Amino acid sequence: MFFMVDRVLYIKNMVCDRCVMVVRERLLALGLEVETVELGRALLGRPATDEERAAIRSTLEAVGFELLDDPRSRLVERTRALIIDWTRREERDPSRNLSDFLSDRLHQDYSALSKLFSEETGTTIERYAIAQRIELAKELLSYGERSLGEIADRLGYSSVAHLSNQFKRVVGQTPSAYRRLARGRKPLDRV
Repeated sequence: MFFMVDRVLYIKNMVCDRCVMVVRERLLALGLEVETVELGRALLGRPATDEERAAIRSTLEAVGFELLDDPRSRLVERTRALIIDWTRREERDPSRNLSDFLSDRLHQDYSALSKLFSEETGTTIERYAIAQRIELAKELLSYGERSLGEIADRLGYSSVAHLSNQFKRVVGQTPSAYRRLARGRKPLDRV
């Protein structure tokens, strides 16, 4: 989807549907015409004036978001939002990997995206994606509604053993031990 840049707001720290709702409400409360809001960005009905941008910046910062002006930061934040989207998709084409998904959606070469992401965040796309998958695994384990096999399938792991090994490396305990304790989840914007 292509938008006129002066109508698009790029917003850092949007990680869930609740964030989308809060940003929409805040923009509407400022009297702005809002066409769409999605993770990491909002499309206004018309370009915002300098005064409106200052008000937007202030109101978003008050609730933990940040308006992004730098193109590199915008691309990194868009990459984060897409990784979260990819991780949380219930239906995912198993033949399509994250690098292809990001390249297609961002119209960028994956190696350039990966280099930029690492420079800006201090971590790799792969490590960030693993952290997101493990946080979702923790969420699903804490609900207690799915078996470990179902969770491994849902997250696109090749096996329960692969999920268990990665989970233990990241969390420091097995998924089963975590499920018994059901604690330690981080907000997605802290991953």
